[in-house]
Amino acid sequence: MTRPRGAAARGVFPAVPAVRAATIRDVAKRAGVSVSTVSRVVSGTGYVNADTRRLVEKAIAELGYVPSASARGLVARRTGTLGLCLPDAGPAAHLREPARTGSGVELITDDGTAPGGPAWGSLYFGEVVRGAEFAAWQAGLSVIVAVARPPEAEARARDLAGRVDGLIVVAGTLPDDVVEHVAHRVPVVLVAGPRPAGGYDHVGVDNARGVQVLVEHLVRAHGIRDVRYVAGRAGTPDDIGRFRGFRAAMRALGLPVPAEPALRGDFSRATGRRLARGLLAEHRGGRSPMPGALVCANDETALGFLDVLTAEGFDVPGDVALTGFDGIDGGRTSSPRLTTVEQPMTGLGRLAVDVLRACLADPRLPRQDLLVPVRVLLRESCGTH
Repeated sequence: MTRPRGAAARGVFPAVPAVRAATIRDVAKRAGVSVSTVSRVVSGTGYVNADTRRLVEKAIAELGYVPSASARGLVARRTGTLGLCLPDAGPAAHLREPARTGSGVELITDDGTAPGGPAWGSLYFGEVVRGAEFAAWQAGLSVIVAVARPPEAEARARDLAGRVDGLIVVAGTLPDDVVEHVAHRVPVVLVAGPRPAGGYDHVGVDNARGVQVLVEHLVRAHGIRDVRYVAGRAGTPDDIGRFRGFRAAMRALGLPVPAEPALRGDFSRATGRRLARGLLAEHRGGRSPMPGALVCANDETALGFLDVLTAEGFDVPGDVALTGFDGIDGGRTSSPRLTTVEQPMTGLGRLAVDVLRACLADPRLPRQDLLVPVRVLLRESCGTH
C-alpha cells in the first residue's frame, strides 16, 4: 500500500479554486443590455419590453446569478425587513432549564411547566407574530422578532431599529420615551394598549368596552351580582383597560366598584390554577364566600381556574360563572366552552404591518389610531346555552 507523502501526508490538500459568483455586469454582457436594464428586471421596477426581459432572465438562469439583497438595500435605502418587539414574560428564574432525570427524561409538573417556575410563552403574542409574518410575507418582506428583556431591553430595541425599515412594538414592551426616541429614527406602530401621545401609529382593540359588555350580560341576563375581576400582570396596558371597563360596568349597574382587582395573576394558565387553589382554600376555610362570577383578564387565566374548579367538583357555571378575554382555541374546545371577548389577535399583527408599509410608502401620511372591533362570545361557562 502506497503511503501519501508531503502535504497530503500531513492532512493538507490543495485548495479547490473558488468559483467566482456571477455579477450584474456579467448578466448584462451575456444578454447584451445595459446594467440598468438588468437592475430593472431584477427589481421589478421600470419598463422593460418582453423580448429584452426574456433575454435577461435567460442570462440570469445560465449564469446562476443571485441578486444581492444588501446591495439592493443600499440603492433603495431599505432593508426589506421589519422589526417586531415583544415584552419579556418575567424574571429570569422563570426561564430556567427543565429538570431532568439521570436517564435524560424531562420532568414536567401538572401545570405543564418545569419545576421551579412557569415556562415563558403566550398564545396572544404567538398569534400577533403569526399575523405580522404572514402580512410581511405577502408583501415580500421579512420580520425580525426580538424579546426585550431587561436590563438590555432599551439597547436591544435601539439596535433593532438600526437594522430594519420599521418597527412594531407591543404595548408595555418599552418605556414611552424609548419608543418616542426610536420613532424619530424609523416608523413605529404600537400594538395594543391605549392611544399613544407620541408621533407614531397605533393599532389596538377596545379592551374596556369588551369587558363592560361582558359584565353587563352577567348581571342583566343571569342575575349575578357578586362579580369579581381576576387581573393580569400589573401595569400592562391591556389589563389596565380591561379593569377600567369592569369598573365602568359595575358603576353603571349600581354595584360596588372595587378600587383594586379581587385577584392578580400574570396572564398564564399555571398562575390561574394557583389563584384558583387559593380561592378554594379561602372558601373552604370559611374566610370568603365563592363569587357568583369571575371575569378573568384573559382566556389562559380563565382556563387555569376552570381546570381546578372542575377537578374539585365545582359546577361551572352552576356554582360560579367564568369568563375570559382573547378568544383562543382552548376556550372553544374546553368543557364547558369558555365565554370570552374575542379579539382578532392575528388581525392585529397583519394590520400593524399594513400600517407600517403605508407609512414607509408615504412618510407624510397623518398618524393613525385604529381600534379593531371585538366580539363577546357567549358560551356555556357563563350559563348561556
